[in-house]
Amino acid sequence: MLPQATLDEARDLLALLQSRGMTLATAESCTGGLIAAALTAIAGSSDVVDRAFVTYSNEAKREMIGVPWDAILGHGAVSEPVARAMAAGALARGNAQIAVSVTGVAGPGGGTAEKPVGLVHFAAQRTGLDAIVERHVFPGDRDQIRRLTVLTALAMVVAVAER
Repeated sequence: MLPQATLDEARDLLALLQSRGMTLATAESCTGGLIAAALTAIAGSSDVVDRAFVTYSNEAKREMIGVPWDAILGHGAVSEPVARAMAAGALARGNAQIAVSVTGVAGPGGGTAEKPVGLVHFAAQRTGLDAIVERHVFPGDRDQIRRLTVLTALAMVVAVAER
């Protein structure tokens, strides 16, 4: 069950996108589809949500949305170049005007000194415009990190839609 605050943010985002005639695609790794779940929990979301890619593995990132092996091998799956490529790939393989991507280390394991648990890279891109990217290290457990990731991604889509 998603928190009410997340559903409220999703509802507001859907209304904004619908008012602007825009659609959205998501490319998710560490959230495993939670961004799309928050959006599609709202009735009428099919007017705005084009598609959702859950690309948890490196192979899925490459096969489904065209993330280059060079980006993955050179920077790691949890990196700005991969987040950028995920957003660009979701735009290229869908019919949306905006895409948002997330890739991170939700924990509790898997973190390193360079890439600690809670590290998440984001990209949001609108057709014809440069992507905006963010890097966050969120506190908390796996659920908290994923929840904060969803809220941040939704806010980034708002920022891109309003450009």
